[in-house]
Amino acid sequence: MDAKTYNAALVELRADRDEIKKARAALARLEAARDKKIRTLAAYEKANAERIAPAAGLSLADVVEIAPALAPEQLAAPGAQADEGTPSPDASGRQAEVPAPTHATHTDEPAAPAETPVVPTAQSTSAVLESTTAPSLEFVDTPMAGPSRDLPSIPQGPEGDRWFAHTSNLASTHPNFTQQARSTVFLDTATGVLVHRDQTIRLHLPSASAATILEAVFHAVPQDVERIYITAGDPWHQQADQHPFLKDAVAAWLNAPIPGWRTDTGRGKDKMAGHFVHPRNPVGRYQSNDGEHHVEIRSVGEWFDPEGADPTIVRDAFVLLWKALRAHWNDAVLMGSPSQTGRDLWTRTIPIKGQFADGYPVLSEELRALLHATAGQGRTELLTPPDVPEQLPALVEYDRTFAYAKHTWKSGVGTPQRVTAQRFASWSEKEQIKALYGCGHWHIRVTVPHDWNHVGILPAPAPGERAWHYPRTPGTTFTTWAGGPEVYTALTNPIQPWRIEILDGLLWADGKPLDDWSRKLKDSWAALAAQADLHGDPDQRKAAHLASRAVRSLLLYGIGSFAQRPRMVTGTTPRTLERDVPPDAEIIGFDDDTITWQRPTGFARDPNAHPEWAAGIWSGARAALLSQRHRADDTYVGALHAPAGSVVAFRTDAVYLTTSRNWPYHGQPGDYLHKGHLTGPIPAPVTEEELLALRDAGRAALQPTRTSGEA
Repeated sequence: MDAKTYNAALVELRADRDEIKKARAALARLEAARDKKIRTLAAYEKANAERIAPAAGLSLADVVEIAPALAPEQLAAPGAQADEGTPSPDASGRQAEVPAPTHATHTDEPAAPAETPVVPTAQSTSAVLESTTAPSLEFVDTPMAGPSRDLPSIPQGPEGDRWFAHTSNLASTHPNFTQQARSTVFLDTATGVLVHRDQTIRLHLPSASAATILEAVFHAVPQDVERIYITAGDPWHQQADQHPFLKDAVAAWLNAPIPGWRTDTGRGKDKMAGHFVHPRNPVGRYQSNDGEHHVEIRSVGEWFDPEGADPTIVRDAFVLLWKALRAHWNDAVLMGSPSQTGRDLWTRTIPIKGQFADGYPVLSEELRALLHATAGQGRTELLTPPDVPEQLPALVEYDRTFAYAKHTWKSGVGTPQRVTAQRFASWSEKEQIKALYGCGHWHIRVTVPHDWNHVGILPAPAPGERAWHYPRTPGTTFTTWAGGPEVYTALTNPIQPWRIEILDGLLWADGKPLDDWSRKLKDSWAALAAQADLHGDPDQRKAAHLASRAVRSLLLYGIGSFAQRPRMVTGTTPRTLERDVPPDAEIIGFDDDTITWQRPTGFARDPNAHPEWAAGIWSGARAALLSQRHRADDTYVGALHAPAGSVVAFRTDAVYLTTSRNWPYHGQPGDYLHKGHLTGPIPAPVTEEELLALRDAGRAALQPTRTSGEA
């Protein structure tokens, strides 16, 4: 096979991919219709699973899962089937059952738990918080194919206790240097417009290759340019039709040979070297062959969606951002990405006096790996028929403004203590509730109440690396890890408490390591949002709006950078030396000349790695999507305060409903903004693409009623 035949086959493969995507969407609709018919048949008093199963092309277990009423009587009888993994009240060991508080109290600040007696017994190996009996029959709520993955746990005994320590000689400390600012230009590769300081130049770009961009930029402006932001044009996608995936096209664009330049190998304190392959926001790092010049090509999309703004307005947005930050940090410097900049600004709020004058120590590698594997990020979930109507009366989007900023007021500090099931069971109810409301990460066994009819509350591992789903089928029992805010929400939600069994846990002392940093960013965001609403110049209003979005990215990606995932190294090898590709590497792209690969290298000794902070904030944000108190308005908001069956989707900070809610909005972090509204009837989306299309239509329909500062 030659290159021409190979590329032609790739084109055909892409066509197959698109057809498969359409077929899967159609299949999802057919399966939803089939399940609805099965439930309808189940209502017939003489309905029989043995007859329905072959008619539907399903197994008996599949039919019973769809329509539990069809379960054989010997299985449906109370006590007929026990969950082998759940200790019964008669199991050996010790058990302490703590009924959930009689009054739901779910706020963003500590609240006194309701007085409920502790009921100790003499037996069991775990601590149980419950208000309902264990189910007799478990129906697994997992629509995805394949088995769910197993989450790691902490080893018993001294081996596990050894994890509860910090990495020696590794801590976050206040820096004793100032970051170096870099000369930056802004380029629209679609129009050729280049902005350098107060100059606007139009370049001739015969192609969108990195070689063409570097040649044109350095021909037009001084050689000291070190960063090129692409504001529009996405040049790394210029040959997307020749590759099966966008990431392959990006890798080919980054690694194409450039006369006089090679891939950067880093310099000085800046250890960032090599290209960063990302399908939409890649980073190309180059240095001249003589080693005199270093330059990055980056996407401004890392910071914000430019929304069609020209490079002059984008540059003005960065200027406004820098000025807003300088009002709080006299040594603020905008680095290449919001994650780099956000974390650098945080280090400059680390105290130089007091308890943490020596810095915030980094957890052991074992605990960092545990948190990486068991602490998910934002909740992304689409509910399809029959969980929602096939024709939606409306699709209403509520998006939490600057959401993560709401959850930075408290984070865990110091060495966590291990809370085993036996230890948790020995505590009073007051101590247990205080622990669950504190900064903790809990290994739990969960049972959904038997008559539950709303969305799921707690995440459970699903097939696929770091994939999560939210079981909601009554009686489902599963084992998972969850943060304190979510566990507390499960116990105090406004509908019905869930049964929670504590297996193990990590509990930190409460602290405020992010509070000063977050407060300064919130003040910067508020000032820029005000400019976006009030400035007399439309271009400056637009620039201020984009700058306020950049502040959001500083906090959002700054928090993400604390999580510290296992490091991935990307490299290239000539096709002629294919045998030199590392044996543990994954091939992520190749062309006629080069193989691009990546491989994990474990956790780096990063002094600013604090996954416990990211995990706590993510858990708090997921909990607030379900229930959040507005103290000033004396009301609650969130998905659990909407009617059952009205929740269509969750997307990180947003919830999509079929009905409007009168939720208060004051423009403060964490408030629910009515961001989109599409009047029905609307076919219920069954794919993410369909949901996003409806979301965009709903935002466009509501756009005339919104102001530029609302974000």
